[in-house]
Amino acid sequence: MNFAITVSDPARPTVADFHRRNRGGGLFSESVSQWIGAFFALLAQRAGLRPTALTLANLVLGLAASVTVIALAGPVAAGTVPAWAVGLVALVGWQVAYALDCADGQLARVTGQGSAAGARVDVLCDVAAQIALVAALGATAVAQHPGTPAWLVATFAGTWMVNLVTSVMQAGPNAASMVTSTSLPVRLAKLVRDYGAVILLAGLVLTVAPALALWLLVAFTIVNGGFLLASVAFSARASLR
Repeated sequence: MNFAITVSDPARPTVADFHRRNRGGGLFSESVSQWIGAFFALLAQRAGLRPTALTLANLVLGLAASVTVIALAGPVAAGTVPAWAVGLVALVGWQVAYALDCADGQLARVTGQGSAAGARVDVLCDVAAQIALVAALGATAVAQHPGTPAWLVATFAGTWMVNLVTSVMQAGPNAASMVTSTSLPVRLAKLVRDYGAVILLAGLVLTVAPALALWLLVAFTIVNGGFLLASVAFSARASLR
């Protein structure tokens, strides 16, 4: 790694230095989450923390927010606990957790502390945190609408992981994008798959109108399922050429 190419002062990197080493993630993630992550990475670097410390902090915070939503889904639906309070915990907790997830990679790349083991921990923690988030959204939908079909919750959970799987695949040597344009309209359209924007929407729904959680499940099942089918077709077409 040629440290001097991307860092203004190797001994004292700045927030901008960390942000330049981000891995993208979409318009919202790059404009908001990655910048917050860069600030966290700077604090961690000055505190002498390793990237895995940020990875584990992301896991703990993300799980805590999701478990809170799950535990209080029933009381919120019954009106005994204010929805805005639980939703705010989810909104802030998920956003900060994701910023920490952005930060661990930035810290690893800028300080040269990246490792195969660290990358594995990062992916595993992402899986755990997203399973908890999916469970939280499913629990809210079922609590608000007890007749929610089990197949819908299961399909939502399965298709949600499409984002995680494809993001991991994009990091390899065989990465490819179906839509390569970086124009603003295209980037705005891609917000439906921008994890930072998605969890912002999920947090806002839980805060303002948790009864809409069911329709959130429906919408993202359609979006992620459609993307999965399109990805299969795109990859199959490329492999048959």
